[in-house]
Amino acid sequence: MDQKNKIKDEIVFYLKELREKIITAFESFETSKRFERQNWNYQKGTGGGQMAVLRGDVFEKAAVNWSGVAGDKFPMNDAAGAFFATGVSLITHMQNPHAPTVHFNIRYIETQEKTWFGGGYDLTPMGFPYEEDTEHFHAVANSALGPDIYPVFSQNAKEYFYIPHRKKERGVGGIFFDHYNTGNFEQDLALWKQVGDTFLETVLPIYKRRMNTPFSSAEKEKQLELRAHYVEFNLLYDRGTKFGFLSGGNPEAILCSMPPLAKW
Repeated sequence: MDQKNKIKDEIVFYLKELREKIITAFESFETSKRFERQNWNYQKGTGGGQMAVLRGDVFEKAAVNWSGVAGDKFPMNDAAGAFFATGVSLITHMQNPHAPTVHFNIRYIETQEKTWFGGGYDLTPMGFPYEEDTEHFHAVANSALGPDIYPVFSQNAKEYFYIPHRKKERGVGGIFFDHYNTGNFEQDLALWKQVGDTFLETVLPIYKRRMNTPFSSAEKEKQLELRAHYVEFNLLYDRGTKFGFLSGGNPEAILCSMPPLAKW
């Protein structure tokens, strides 16, 4: 096995192991509901992925997906030629309006000309932000990345997760990075894994605090209205959604980020 394939295998193994940890952690909140898994094949090249969707009593909908695909033509305009892309992406939509939505993604991409890492995690309260939750989420990210990188990635999130037509950020921020390649592959890989390894620490304590908070029907309505803004961002602006469709990915897997219910 050549070095390039060895690196790919290491990255894919890490992603699949991380995904299983996240699925197990989310399922621990449910009494009986479990993730339902569905494999898919990549029609425009080689590889594919697996969707895993949970519809439970705490998680109204959670999707934790993995994919690894290769093709002859990179679908976006920031690179060209043959490519390999792999990553884990997840979204949660909670039954309780006081429990925020969280998004997480880490990905690795190779093209003929370059390779890079990307990803991040961000928190979106659905109408009911709590300062202690926001502070905890960012404190974990800051501790994971350090004082040099965290401010840069945090500012990236502010700019990326902005909804222009609503003139607001979609949530309370987090971290975001793309095309990350400092020239030191092992160092970049370690940082990327640090993002993955700290994700659960950002959100599990928040869910434990909020999952049993009493809520009214009016608060549920507010949650559904804010979910609509989330849908607007993902369909109009999100790069991952665009990459998925342009590359010929599985539509159901791409649209797993959509909430089960939303209102306009």
